Amino acid sequence: MTALPETMTAITIPVPGGPEALVPGERPVPRPGPGEILVQVAAAGVNRPDVVQRRGLYPPPPGASDIPGLEIAGTVVALGEGATRYMIGDRVCALVTGGGYAQYCPTPEATALPVPEGLGLLEAAAIPETFFTVWSNVFDRARLAPGETLLVHGGAGGIGTTAILLGKAFGARVLTTAGGPEKCAACLTLGADVAIDYKTQDFVAEVKAATGGKGADVILDVIGGSYIQRNFEAAATDGRIAQIAFQDGSKAQVDFMRLMLKRLTHTGATLRSRPLKDKAAIARALEEKVWPFLAAGTLRPLMDRTFPLTDAAGAHARMEASAHMGKIVLEVA
Repeated sequence: MTALPETMTAITIPVPGGPEALVPGERPVPRPGPGEILVQVAAAGVNRPDVVQRRGLYPPPPGASDIPGLEIAGTVVALGEGATRYMIGDRVCALVTGGGYAQYCPTPEATALPVPEGLGLLEAAAIPETFFTVWSNVFDRARLAPGETLLVHGGAGGIGTTAILLGKAFGARVLTTAGGPEKCAACLTLGADVAIDYKTQDFVAEVKAATGGKGADVILDVIGGSYIQRNFEAAATDGRIAQIAFQDGSKAQVDFMRLMLKRLTHTGATLRSRPLKDKAAIARALEEKVWPFLAAGTLRPLMDRTFPLTDAAGAHARMEASAHMGKIVLEVA
């Protein structure tokens, strides 16, 4: 094992609250366990679950670090017992259950992926959480097929931009909702076929108009709340709705008759608490089917802004203001 420092800078949450609750502190450098690798973190992605954890509403699963951060990119500096795929010095990006907002982070090697050729570590850190989530929900659970119509809610965020990119890469027609003309224009530039301004337009009517009355075959929803009933209206017969977040709340009064009459499937999943074998299977699917696009340069995560690790509060404030387009990333010195 390479000689490692005893301590590192990490972002802590002494008391849950607003962005100011994210406080740089000193922590022991972790050591990799069996089947794990230790990564010297160059960059960490910022995601909505980090915000919810900071507020005290999304505790880490048992055994996970209390340091926030679900995706990292960097260099392998130590190998745990039984870890054989990577070597010291390899560049990897990884999905982690926590601990990403730090200078060092262990990860199961099964959920680590090689950084594609030509991709920088800042971009690589913008990949794991959103790509794992979109692939698992849109392609595995909702079975999006080439030629189908995908409706992406919140197209300007990290999940939304990833869903637009992957939907187009795999032959779907992509409709999206976004807040305001600038974000709608950016979604169109990214590849969306239709962008709907949810602030001024009725997305149900717009989806019906854009599909000749048929509706969307697959809907990826991060909103919940009042959108649940409206998604049933906007979905095509035999449509599939993948629920991955509840920005408008997880409770709603819904008439389920549309679910029956249209033979809809409404599915949902979280990622962080899923068994390692499930996440490893998603990693292998991404490496086989998506990594060639990244290596060829035909697919790139959309980057918004980077912040230094010690200004994680600034990064969260930007995310909560919904001012971003694409991924916000922390750069780790």
